[in-house]
Amino acid sequence: MEEKKFVEIKKDELSIQNYMKSYFGKGRVSKISIEYTPIGEKIIISTNKPGLVIGRKGEKIIKMTENLRKKFKLENPHIEIQEITKPQFDSQLVADNIAIMLEKRGSLKFKVIAYRTLREIMDAGALGAEIRLNGKLPGDRARPWRFAQGYLKKVGETAKIVNRAEAIAKTVSGIVGIKVAILSPDAKLPDKIEINKPQEETEEETTLPTQAETTKKEIVTKKSDKPKSIDTNIKK
Repeated sequence: MEEKKFVEIKKDELSIQNYMKSYFGKGRVSKISIEYTPIGEKIIISTNKPGLVIGRKGEKIIKMTENLRKKFKLENPHIEIQEITKPQFDSQLVADNIAIMLEKRGSLKFKVIAYRTLREIMDAGALGAEIRLNGKLPGDRARPWRFAQGYLKKVGETAKIVNRAEAIAKTVSGIVGIKVAILSPDAKLPDKIEINKPQEETEEETTLPTQAETTKKEIVTKKSDKPKSIDTNIKK
């Protein structure tokens, strides 16, 4: 019985997440987490555009709380906004943006979109990134395309550090599947070795430049000790 309740709760959470993402629009919300407290349900929305999600004077948030009470029968939902400061490292936002660009520009420019997105991720400082596209791009038969750069973990426990996400683009030629994997620069890798440079400065080396700076170089011109010759022959 407890397992069935757990499955039902997860189904409700998934339906709430899909509803909220479709309500706010693709490319605006990365992650929606739900926490159950004694006061009520706490819903945290991770987004890089908090102004568009909140709306004027919080009208979108107020409307969303009312819809959650009526449609999903939540007792006291409380919505919080968590801002994403670096959207280049969020794989879900990157995958959604690729899907939006494919739907607008068409599947013929998929290489331009993929390479441009990959360059933006790496220029932001990511250790590695991978973009996978699967669909009719641009031929009649569906085939996979892979765009990758940098260092990326795929096997073992360290593979969990990689931020992965999926998205779907509905183009004229058909549906295109998108997979994005990003390894942020803040990730701690166990096999990464950092070499500290030894301090070669000694006491003698530190004192010598100070003496050289204080002493001034003076050029002394020594006069010759020999007197100048005087002509003794006087013409009469």
